[in-house]
Amino acid sequence: MANVSIDGDNLIVEIEGLDKLWALRSRLVIPLANVRGATADPGISREAKGFRAPGTHLPGVITAGTFHIHGERVFWDVHDATKAVVIELADERYARLVVEVSDPRATVALIERATAVS
Repeated sequence: MANVSIDGDNLIVEIEGLDKLWALRSRLVIPLANVRGATADPGISREAKGFRAPGTHLPGVITAGTFHIHGERVFWDVHDATKAVVIELADERYARLVVEVSDPRATVALIERATAVS
């Protein structure tokens, strides 16, 4: 699971627990100027992931780490797809972040408010 917050002009994604090990990342810092938007998307887990490099993928259990698909890098940290949020990025290492959060609606609202101001 991930904790998403706003710190000044940055979106902070903190990877929690053992997911740090599975995703090979503990924290992502993204300038809000590079965040295009966010959506809650429980169906995203059924989509193709591409190839993982590096990361972990056990279908139905966990998808975590960096995945490459259609020439893009996508960061995943999802166990429970019903809590998945997709964060669209521009001019960043990752084209998208797909993370599981405790409250998808609140997380999307937080990101949308922050990007409307920046």
